[in-house]
Amino acid sequence: MLSFFRVNALYQIFSLLILLIAFRIPVYLFGLPELIPELQWMLVGEQINKGFVLYAEIWDNTAPLSSLIYAGIDKVLGRSQGAYQLVGLMFGAFQVIYFNVTINNRDIFQKRNYLPGLFYALFLNISFDCCTLSPALMATSFLLLAFGTIIKQMNRLQATDEVFEIGFYIGIATLFHPPAGIFILWSIASLIFFSGTTLRQHSLTIFGFLFPLLLTALFFYIDGSYDAFSRNFISSVFQIRQYNLNDFRALLITLTIPFAIGILGFLGLINATGFINFQVRCQQTMMLWALTGVVSIALMPFLAPMQFILFVPCWAFFTVNFFSTFRKPWLGELAFLGIMAAVLLINYQAILPSNSASFGQLENLKIQKSKNTKIKSQRVLVLGDGIEEYQQNYAATPYLNWNLARYELENLDNYDHVISILRNFEKDSPDIIIDKVNLVPKLFKRIPALGRKYRLIEKGIYQRV
Repeated sequence: MLSFFRVNALYQIFSLLILLIAFRIPVYLFGLPELIPELQWMLVGEQINKGFVLYAEIWDNTAPLSSLIYAGIDKVLGRSQGAYQLVGLMFGAFQVIYFNVTINNRDIFQKRNYLPGLFYALFLNISFDCCTLSPALMATSFLLLAFGTIIKQMNRLQATDEVFEIGFYIGIATLFHPPAGIFILWSIASLIFFSGTTLRQHSLTIFGFLFPLLLTALFFYIDGSYDAFSRNFISSVFQIRQYNLNDFRALLITLTIPFAIGILGFLGLINATGFINFQVRCQQTMMLWALTGVVSIALMPFLAPMQFILFVPCWAFFTVNFFSTFRKPWLGELAFLGIMAAVLLINYQAILPSNSASFGQLENLKIQKSKNTKIKSQRVLVLGDGIEEYQQNYAATPYLNWNLARYELENLDNYDHVISILRNFEKDSPDIIIDKVNLVPKLFKRIPALGRKYRLIEKGIYQRV
């Protein structure tokens, strides 16, 4: 297979697309497990289409541009996991093609071929959750556009004002997935070390980065919801993470192969010869990408393979160098087939029913079956962790994300919070309240008007009268 993609021909673009789809056919046939983040994104899009304002009337920390994409999908197709997979495939296809075409057009490697796209397509399928339309996937598309512009600047004797585009692309990526914002440091470092940019041009890069962010902040300020935007989005980006490590073993199993091959490829470059000065600078730029990606882990809202799509460009880049170290072509072919089989095995077995022999299942990422199966097609408010009850129901009130909602709901001694809760219930009253943290008795005691509207039908479940 490596020898096939070493051929530099235009038809290889179609070969890459066919291969990307072929990698995902088993996932489509078996069915992608329904994921907790996926359901949360669907609920956000659904609430936006009902006319509620993000962050002020929808308490969630999904990034603004990602939320708009989810709202667009909901507008056309409703809650459709297939639509998320299809649009995710389109983003993945763009990245595979753009990455390979950019590398070939700029002669970043010694020979033009389609191995970068081959490895990119493979590493986009390290786990079943990478098949969905995640914010990290969408953000990576714009980081690749920034990469293409940086390479263009590095290939010139003197940088141009196109550096504004670099910052702008990273700013857009940040509005899809906040951890991508750290890549502004990558772009500045790359321009300082490997191009002839001036102080004015560095200022343009930073302004390009801030421009879409400031426009977004201005929108919420004019709308009168800047405080909610700041609390539910900006502050949540920098809060201390408390990751659930139950799936940490599965995450390590999934990421071991791409990280190991990428590191070996990078180490193989240390004593490599035959590269021109420009190609060496590109290698160093991609090394900075990898280091920046490591820093971005601290900003990830949760740990899952889909969040590590930001690393796919550097994995694919250094894997090309890893396979260039094989002097015997047949040995490289065997190594690739082994790596591909291992990556796809980890991916495919994770979508099968759990058993004692399985690994990499990522069970905490999948929606568990709700205990309240009788509640269907109702407007529901869930107090506590877990959103599986929303799977067959609709969200009510702004309190969609419990980690954000508890800021107000657990501080009932604050008069302003009590007034806010009452107004939110009056504006969008739930038919059912599912109380997992025994909060409702205290809530009804503070707000008797709400208590008169609901009755206890089961332990922890209240129905509107």
